[in-house]
Amino acid sequence: MELITKKKFEKIREKVVSGNSDCLVFTSDDDDLNRRVMEKLDINILLVSQSNRKDFSKQRNSGLNHVLVKIAKKNNIEIGIDLDEIIAASSVKLAQILSRVSQNIVLCNKAKVKMKFIFLEKKNERNIHDLKSLGLVLGMPTWMTKGL
Repeated sequence: MELITKKKFEKIREKVVSGNSDCLVFTSDDDDLNRRVMEKLDINILLVSQSNRKDFSKQRNSGLNHVLVKIAKKNNIEIGIDLDEIIAASSVKLAQILSRVSQNIVLCNKAKVKMKFIFLEKKNERNIHDLKSLGLVLGMPTWMTKGL
C-alpha cells in the first residue's frame, strides 16, 4: 500500500505512473483535486479525511457526494475510512467524524461502492472482527463488511 498526499495534480500523476505498488491510496483535503484524480488517474482507494472539515449550516461536509460516488463506481475505486483519526479523536470530534462516516456509508451503499478501513500507524491495527463490528454499527450492509 502506497499513500499519495501531494497537493499538485502533476506531482500526483508522476507518483501514480511511477508507482510500483499494487495498491495506491490517495488522500487530500481538496474536494476538487479528489474529483480530478478519481476521474483521470488509476488509483485503488480514495482515503477521505474527516477531522479537518467544517460542516455547512444545514448539512454535514463529509467530503463525498453522489457525483464522487458515481465516479468511484465507474472507475472501480474503493472509499477509505481513516481509522487513525477515529481512534485519536476526542469525544466531541469523534461524534462529528462518526456521523460523517455514517453519511458516506449511506452514499456508498446506494451506489454499491466498496469501503475499507485504512490505518497508517501500526499501533492502530485492529482485527477483522472489530472492524466488521464497527462497520455494522456505523450502518454498513453485510455485503460491504465482507470485503473489509
